[in-house]
Amino acid sequence: MPKAASRLVFWILPFMPATGMAAVAEQAEFFEKRIRPLLIEHCTECHGMDKQKGSLRLDHRAGWQTGGDSGPSIVPGKIEESLLWKVVSYEDRDLKMPPKKKLPAAALEDLKTWIASGAHDPRADAPEARNSDRSPKADGSFWSFQPPVIKLPGPVQQKDWAYNKIDHFILSALESASALPAPDADVQTLARRLSFDLTGLPPGEAGTDLPPLQGTTAMLQYEALVDALLATPAFAERWASHFMDITRFAESSGGGRSLPFKDAWRFRDYLLEALRTDVPVDHMITQMIAGDLMPAKNAEERRQNLTATGFLALGPTNYEEQDKQMLRMDIVDEQLDTIGKSFMGMTIGCARCHDHKFDPISTRDYYALAGIMRSTRTLKNYTDNVAHWIDTPLPFEGEEEQKMQAKEKQIAKLTEEIATLKNELGDVGGAALRKKATLSPSDLPGVVVDDSEAQKVGFWKESKMYPPFIGGGYSHDHDEGKGEKTITFTPKLPVAGRYEVRLAFSAGPGRALRIPATIFHADGEELVYFKQSNESLKGLQFVSLGTFRFEKTGQNFVMISNAGAEGYVTVDAMQFLPADAEMPDMPTLVASEEESKIKDRVDILSRELRILQKQGPVRLEAMAVAEDEKPEDARIHVRGNIRNLGAPVPRGFIQVAVKGQAPAIPADQSGRLQMAQWMTSREHPLTSRVFVNRVWHWLFGAGIVRSTDNFGITGELPSHPELLDYLAVKFMEDGWSLKRLIKEMVMSRTYRMSSEGATIESDPDNRLLARMNRKRLDAECIRDAMLVAAGTVDARWAGPNIGDAKAVDSNDTKVQNMEYSYPFNDSRRSVYTAAFRNVRHPLFEVFDFADINQPIAQRTASTVAPQALYLMNHPEVIELARATASRMLQATTSAEDRVHEAYRLCLSRSATDKELDIATDYLEASISGNTTEEESRDAWARLVQALWATPEFRFVK
Repeated sequence: MPKAASRLVFWILPFMPATGMAAVAEQAEFFEKRIRPLLIEHCTECHGMDKQKGSLRLDHRAGWQTGGDSGPSIVPGKIEESLLWKVVSYEDRDLKMPPKKKLPAAALEDLKTWIASGAHDPRADAPEARNSDRSPKADGSFWSFQPPVIKLPGPVQQKDWAYNKIDHFILSALESASALPAPDADVQTLARRLSFDLTGLPPGEAGTDLPPLQGTTAMLQYEALVDALLATPAFAERWASHFMDITRFAESSGGGRSLPFKDAWRFRDYLLEALRTDVPVDHMITQMIAGDLMPAKNAEERRQNLTATGFLALGPTNYEEQDKQMLRMDIVDEQLDTIGKSFMGMTIGCARCHDHKFDPISTRDYYALAGIMRSTRTLKNYTDNVAHWIDTPLPFEGEEEQKMQAKEKQIAKLTEEIATLKNELGDVGGAALRKKATLSPSDLPGVVVDDSEAQKVGFWKESKMYPPFIGGGYSHDHDEGKGEKTITFTPKLPVAGRYEVRLAFSAGPGRALRIPATIFHADGEELVYFKQSNESLKGLQFVSLGTFRFEKTGQNFVMISNAGAEGYVTVDAMQFLPADAEMPDMPTLVASEEESKIKDRVDILSRELRILQKQGPVRLEAMAVAEDEKPEDARIHVRGNIRNLGAPVPRGFIQVAVKGQAPAIPADQSGRLQMAQWMTSREHPLTSRVFVNRVWHWLFGAGIVRSTDNFGITGELPSHPELLDYLAVKFMEDGWSLKRLIKEMVMSRTYRMSSEGATIESDPDNRLLARMNRKRLDAECIRDAMLVAAGTVDARWAGPNIGDAKAVDSNDTKVQNMEYSYPFNDSRRSVYTAAFRNVRHPLFEVFDFADINQPIAQRTASTVAPQALYLMNHPEVIELARATASRMLQATTSAEDRVHEAYRLCLSRSATDKELDIATDYLEASISGNTTEEESRDAWARLVQALWATPEFRFVK
């Protein structure tokens, strides 16, 4: 038989009636020759034994029969009902497989033939995964999902070594490993360690000095010092930095057009005050998640509650995202990811697209939480071209609030009167023209292109229902054919320059809320969105689309589309108004006497409004969130796709972490308050554990669980699980007091050990804590220590830190210039340093501040050449060193005393004899009789820089 005929027979065989073994053989041959190789080549890499995207397997028959998140993939014999065919044929707009490239035509034909013929598949059993020895998926029995309970530490032999319970747990583990704890640290080392850990400043700089710690009263003196440091404002400033890490605090939005957060500093100040007054941590967590829903006994507490919810609003957000439903879900996902990592040590975000691969978090659990956050308003609305967070007014106390409310009423009254008068003017040529039923384009200033002169695509209905209108009427899309209609205006401009583009339209009921307009101008192309929906306006209205530069000759045009517009889109004319003073005058109107009177009245009222706004109290605002007017459950987004929705999931919590009775969520509430109550309940297995582990990490250099934001199966196991549970339970029993928790840790002998102890061969990472870990000072401490040495630190407490932070027009592309050109020239403590997402203080960049687009679990502590180069060459470091040198030179005239003073200011100790000799030799070689005073100072400054470059300055023993 000729090859062509043979191939033809082979192709039509599956469609021919066949019975018995012959039919099965023919189908089996077709599968083995055509389908199995196709699936192996194009499908099983993502849908096989090692990976199952969308929970779908295609490497055995039961895989496609059961299907993935969207159900069965193939309905044998029915092409149109088979999901697999829809995705491989690229019929589905949102889901196309393979995602990178469509299958070849021959492969598609083979698949179609196979499915239509009944999808014969001899692969009865699933292949075994090659990675069968990988970690199993955790379940509810995993250690971190069990509520913490106190267990007694094991017996110890050195009964006089332990100072408190912490030491008993540590010593028991050491003795079990046949190891001994290191000796106590010397007083000088302990003083520096304690001071930097508790205040972020060198010893004595927080308003307290270290006592000698000698004799039988040494521990009483040490305890008094701990209490004194915990009571200083410097403690709150230091520990606010830690909280800012886990809450991914920033003062700009980051992605897309980075917008400055003018009121973010209020959240930082909330942290400062809460830590200074030792607000219970469970109360802080509740305030951050649901402060706006909490009762308040006075205005001050209400301000704190509202400001704390800035935690939910401060995330990195691309406010330019045009798909607002995608933006909404991305914000929810970021909030859940932050809450999970920061407070529960769980990577919740993995479950957005599929059940968590390792931890017992289902997609249903994720969308139960997502419903809570989707029932929370984080943005003003979902219609603006560039979205905006919610600026929430903060209340004043008593009489001040009454004054503020009276002022706001006056402002509202004036504003409404001005708006009414302006509406009467109508921006269309005044009251006189408004009385006309028909206006000519020549009646209006600027260059006016009527809708009758525009190029239309699709059917646009002409209408004269709502006068006045320009020309012979206006056009509308008849509220149909969305995405199929455009109307394009091409102006004939007399000169090149900047023009404000304004659309004239007929207002009335049922107008669209969000309409796209594309402006082609001299500098490129701009897509903007505008709205026509306003039930209070009727007749001719104008909306500004922005100001752009146009060439006299060139492709200048404005195109209005009805894509995505829900409601009527009306178009009357397009007006181009000169925006530059040097441009020639355009046709304008002679104001009528009536119009002149209205304009004069507007001017008078506007002046009154400006004066009123400057007088009396000014309403403060904070970034915050609010309850949605219509709380609702979220529907599962299959594979995370916002347009592929599954069944709704009742708002709720992660089931594996629900111990006992979970708080019920009322139908008319988002559930945030109940979520916070669940997270901070005594039965919750994670929150207290995760928090005490973070504190341990900040004090000891490594957590009991070293993966501080991952308590799941892919995280590390605790080195001392009984100690972790003891701390978690006692923390809750002590009222979630951070200061009490820190005090117990730093009072322990474990904390007071030397870092010079011997390394245990079986424990190279010091997980058993046979000695204290050495810790690299973080970026804030390095900068603050240099400021303190120079005597130039600005000690102001709290308050705004960016002078130019103010309300911005988020549609202005220039707003991000402040971030990229910010000078970072302030001298306040580093907790107040501007925290932009794209640009950080240069020292922070070099010394591993970390990415603040997500919660910072633990920072890297690298040692790289740019750090040394920064300390040697950066102008700020040089100036600080000069200020330090000037301070030393003024303090004493003795060279030896000055060297000791340099060591005291930089390293918190005096110089040794050898160090004194080396410094003296350097100074004698650098300073002679004819050296100027400035050159002498610079020589001393170089000595200071040399000390700052030493490991002793950069590390805490």
